[in-house]
Amino acid sequence: MTERSDARMSSDSSYTRQGGLSNREALVAVLVALCVGAAATLALRPATGVVRAKDVEHVAAPVHWKLPVAFGTQLPALGDNALYLAERVLATSDGEMNLEVFEPGAVVPAFSIVEAVKERKIDVGYTWLGYDLGTIPSSVLFGAVPFGMEPWEYSAWWFYGDGQGLAEEIYGALNVHPIFCGVIGPESAGWFRSEIKDLEDIRGLKIRFAGLGGMVMQELGASVTMLPGGEIFQALEKGAIDATEFSMPAIDERLGFNRVVSYNYFPGWHQPFTAFHLVVNTSSWESLASHQQAILETSCTAAVVNSLAKGEALQGETLIGFQDLGVKTRSLPEPILRELAAVTARVLARQSDADADFARVLASQQAFQEQYSHWKRLGFLPRDF
Repeated sequence: MTERSDARMSSDSSYTRQGGLSNREALVAVLVALCVGAAATLALRPATGVVRAKDVEHVAAPVHWKLPVAFGTQLPALGDNALYLAERVLATSDGEMNLEVFEPGAVVPAFSIVEAVKERKIDVGYTWLGYDLGTIPSSVLFGAVPFGMEPWEYSAWWFYGDGQGLAEEIYGALNVHPIFCGVIGPESAGWFRSEIKDLEDIRGLKIRFAGLGGMVMQELGASVTMLPGGEIFQALEKGAIDATEFSMPAIDERLGFNRVVSYNYFPGWHQPFTAFHLVVNTSSWESLASHQQAILETSCTAAVVNSLAKGEALQGETLIGFQDLGVKTRSLPEPILRELAAVTARVLARQSDADADFARVLASQQAFQEQYSHWKRLGFLPRDF
């Protein structure tokens, strides 16, 4: 050994004899302490558990829920968004959560999804809240409002205005937890057998129309009926109805309306936005672990973007193709739109007088529209620029 090594060993030995530890012994002591600490942590940790930020929680149970939908999944943006949602939930949860999609009517009737969720006949459903208009008057305001907000404006109101809070309060009283889960742009104003030159042409028509727009049509003397999307073509073909509205051009074409009637009118005054929601039974919602709730919320937010983007992407090509199909696209004259707006105002006022929840949701939306209008007017190019 070298003289330096002998001196170091002598120094180490002297340190040990005085009650200290050598470098090697100190390292061993640290490692032993770490091992003891780790063992103690494992002893306190449940064998099947995961460590959370605040405390230790058991592993969440896998979720396999039936997901009945209000719209056929063959319909782009409108119906297939539920498939997109189910795929996102499955992938994001790494297979822990599975929403099994069922076509309209396969589990519960298309218009009865919220009622079935409320009674916990099913845990979850994907629907348009406007179908609850007969039992929950304010529900339709969360689905579509004539001369109301545009899709991004509604989204802003939902996430950063009063929308989510109001919906959760109103539906929470019914044991239902609503999650904003899809939105598309304006529908067409409807499909007709002949031209609409003034509102007298509406009087006496047998027409399929939904929500508040249907109330406006009734005010104008039309005979309004509600039919699920899958039943409209047959009703048109057999003459049970004279006209219909349903959705955007690409969706209406998929249902074949253009094969029966040829006049397709715009703009979609009655539904400038159409929003869809995932509705979860409150007890079922509360049975989920916090990360499972977050997966549903995050996947629904992704589905909002997906449905809006897909819906907007398809319409231009569809309208170009209408030229070869003999569809006569027409715009409602402004005087007719002004009259429709006036009738809508009367319908909204009457509904507000009859239901307090309707009144406060509408007031919130209109206040948001008013403040947003300053940005909308200044920030965007005119559509006819």
